[in-house]
Amino acid sequence: MARAILENGPSTAAELARRLVLTPAAVRRHLDHLAVEGVVESREQKVYGTRGRGRPAKVFALTQAGRDSFDQQYDDLAVQAMRFLAETQGEDAVVEFARRRVAFVERDYAAVMALDPDLTPAEALARVFTQNGYAASVRDLPVVGEQLCQQHCPVSHVAHEFPQLCEAETEAIASVLGTHVQRLATIAHGDGVCTTCIPQTHKPHPKEQQA
Repeated sequence: MARAILENGPSTAAELARRLVLTPAAVRRHLDHLAVEGVVESREQKVYGTRGRGRPAKVFALTQAGRDSFDQQYDDLAVQAMRFLAETQGEDAVVEFARRRVAFVERDYAAVMALDPDLTPAEALARVFTQNGYAASVRDLPVVGEQLCQQHCPVSHVAHEFPQLCEAETEAIASVLGTHVQRLATIAHGDGVCTTCIPQTHKPHPKEQQA
């Protein structure tokens, strides 16, 4: 169940029940157990756009301890290495490293679009990030455009101290799309998912260019 939350982001008990083909009662028992162990926590669901009547649905998200169990064993070493780089080479070296780390975005984006031209730019980016250790997906936003969601960040612990890593990701996304994008939330700063708003005024999709 923790894996399902990792891959799909903060989820309600009903969503988890549908996803895992379990009864709501079984899901809630499992969630209660994970909460006691400190793996998940409940919070109010964020609502984008107009909020309906009634209380927001309760969603369950991974805690930092829960994320620790997923391939982040080398965070301490990575943080120490980044501190050494900052102390010996300066801030510019940290920024340059952050940009090199996300070079895969520009490297892989065109290839993904070429293989599947029916993808929207946001969907192509989600595939690129997923292939490189993130569990990414796309959510439609009425009027505004699309939202790139990264439910897992392999460097979230390091990015908590070195936000240049998050900033470089945002720069890379804006660069391949040829438009300004806005980072709305990051796992590194306590949010359940990294979200980036991609406006409708993105670079023309290949199918649009052919029209």
